Amino acid sequence: MGTLFRARAALRPRGFPGVLLRPSPSDADPHRCAVLTPVPKAALLPKRGHGSHVADGARDQLNYVCYSLPHRTLLRLEGQDTSSFLQGIITNDTGLLAEPGQRAMYSHMLNVQGRTLYDIILYSLKHATGSSILLECDSAVKDSIMKHLKVYKIRRKVTISPCVDLSLWAVLPRLKNSEVPDILSPEKAPICVTDPRTELMGWRLVLDNEVDPQTIIASCQQGDIEEYHRHRYSIGLPEGVKDLPPEVALPLESNLVYMEGISFSKGCYIGQELTARTHHTGVVRKRLMPVRLSSALAQGVAEGASLQTQAGKAAGKHRAGLGELGLSLIRLAHAKEVLSLKSSDGSSVNLEASVPEWWPQDLKLK
Repeated sequence: MGTLFRARAALRPRGFPGVLLRPSPSDADPHRCAVLTPVPKAALLPKRGHGSHVADGARDQLNYVCYSLPHRTLLRLEGQDTSSFLQGIITNDTGLLAEPGQRAMYSHMLNVQGRTLYDIILYSLKHATGSSILLECDSAVKDSIMKHLKVYKIRRKVTISPCVDLSLWAVLPRLKNSEVPDILSPEKAPICVTDPRTELMGWRLVLDNEVDPQTIIASCQQGDIEEYHRHRYSIGLPEGVKDLPPEVALPLESNLVYMEGISFSKGCYIGQELTARTHHTGVVRKRLMPVRLSSALAQGVAEGASLQTQAGKAAGKHRAGLGELGLSLIRLAHAKEVLSLKSSDGSSVNLEASVPEWWPQDLKLK
């Protein structure tokens, strides 16, 4: 789906206006989800063909759509050395999770050459016996990530285990009515936070396996995962190893800064040197951008298929997509041009890139 919204600056400052995300009346409860201040329907509902397959009748009745995320999984990290252990192997500053109101952060794990291995989201989980960190990652590489973590754990007091008792959901709002539904039974949701990558991705919701999200979110319907992915691609949000191929993707080209997934002041971590040097030179010539194809490719596109300008110049590589929507790594010098790529059967299709609304407004495409 293509519903768009942004957070109030007090929650996640971005420097641009939009729909206001404000805490629910129960601010004292750290597990309480946020609710939305309504805005006109026309400003929120997606145009046809932009990722929403929800029928008009259902859209008129419900305000939220919950998506089960089987392609993502959760690991639990516990122990007194958990924060310092992660600090040395991820791009973001784990110390931020200890700050009031900060319950989630986005980050990458890099190899020693500074290329992305895995994209992750960390959640701070408080419970009766202490605290732990939940690590969200691509289900396809869960075992690889556990192995990677254990290689660097050495003698640190950290335990790492899969969260087989928890389920992960994304919640996207679809606003129409002036009244905002209450968030029900917050005690049943260990985690319910604004997606740390961009508010356009709604909330991340972690539940016990037996809990139905429709009992947690008022006026909520479960959606098709294809809608979720179309929404991601429509706004240019990468997720998982298909969009960010391990040891190929570079974090700054993948817009890690825009997703608040990196700290340039935290100190050393694996892969820091190249990333910091690139950042301080201020030169990023290619970026992962949302693209719209002139037609969906029946045979699909080979991973890393080359993009060309109409004049035949190399313009980047296609990463992944769904139907006519996708993500491509594009040379910024050609980002405003109509580009082309070939499908697996040799046919050619045109595509055009767009600048996501959640990127900095002063970004200039050269």
